[in-house]
Amino acid sequence: MPPFPKPRFDYDYDVDAELRALRTYPDQPEREDRRIPAKRADRLLVATWNIANLGLQQRRKKDHLLIAEVISWFDLIAVQEVNGDLAGLRAIQEHLPARYRTLFNDAGGNRERYAFLFDGEKVKPREEMGEVTIPAKDVVKVRLPDIPARFVGFDRNPMLASFRVNDTDLALANVHLYFGTDREPGKKDDEKNATLASSTARAAASRRAEAPPAAGMDRRVLEAYAIARWANARRRDDDAYTQNIIALGDFNLPVQAPGDRVYDALTRHGLKLTEHSTKVGGSNLNDDAHYDQLAVLPGPVADRTEASGIFDFDGAVFRDLWGGGTEKEATRFRAYVRYYLSDHRPLWMTLAV
Repeated sequence: MPPFPKPRFDYDYDVDAELRALRTYPDQPEREDRRIPAKRADRLLVATWNIANLGLQQRRKKDHLLIAEVISWFDLIAVQEVNGDLAGLRAIQEHLPARYRTLFNDAGGNRERYAFLFDGEKVKPREEMGEVTIPAKDVVKVRLPDIPARFVGFDRNPMLASFRVNDTDLALANVHLYFGTDREPGKKDDEKNATLASSTARAAASRRAEAPPAAGMDRRVLEAYAIARWANARRRDDDAYTQNIIALGDFNLPVQAPGDRVYDALTRHGLKLTEHSTKVGGSNLNDDAHYDQLAVLPGPVADRTEASGIFDFDGAVFRDLWGGGTEKEATRFRAYVRYYLSDHRPLWMTLAV
């Protein structure tokens, strides 16, 4: 996505004071549920964080220090919106403990990469690495009754990586789904196609093949469904490297509830979205959407998941910039936070291993 506008007002902060604010945030009244569980040898702390335009926005050393502080709380974290320019990722690496390692893929749509950062002493990368792709012969199978347009693949192929913790192998799909809106060009054409009725399965298949590529929200929904189909196929495949699957990242999910089109597509084949233990409205800075998610399948991973939550770092930092929280102050605060830190909050889960 294009970078957020750089704030035009002056504001400086003491990085040591803000680090303390992050670390002590759960000690505040009514913030106890923000506490990240302590690291343990028999538990894996997994997280996901969309760090807005990492490498594109002009973050400073102290901003990277704050980001690295949060990342260091987890054993394994998936990061989205890593720019083709790796400067931002490299700057974060400089401030992580030396034992932390990094994996990333090539740039896709919007020149975005995915990355995994992990404690290399605890989490061991395994042999299977790559991307979630849909074979050409199966693309036509990624379809839903309410979307006449066709699926043409992911804008950013999710990054697939396998890891071992103790005796447990895991396959993680790092996801950033296409955003889009119903106002994008092509939507009216899609709706027109939807009015064409088919009397035979052959005619319907023919029209699907000739339908225009999905645009806007329809494309986002189809990408969510493609992830659901992939995860379901993996758990049913005896030849899969591991059937312990976690799909995590920015799903651009508006509402975490049945009836939301993205939610329904994503959960259609058994994926379950973890329940949050924190009293936070959303995973975005505006607190009004559930874009970021951790999704697991019924079975060993779901059974071993003990807790999950959102860390609203924006409730801890830059309190003097927030001031009294008037409309003007809140607008300035969010503009600053989304540029120098992020407009998304990290999500985490604890897994017994």
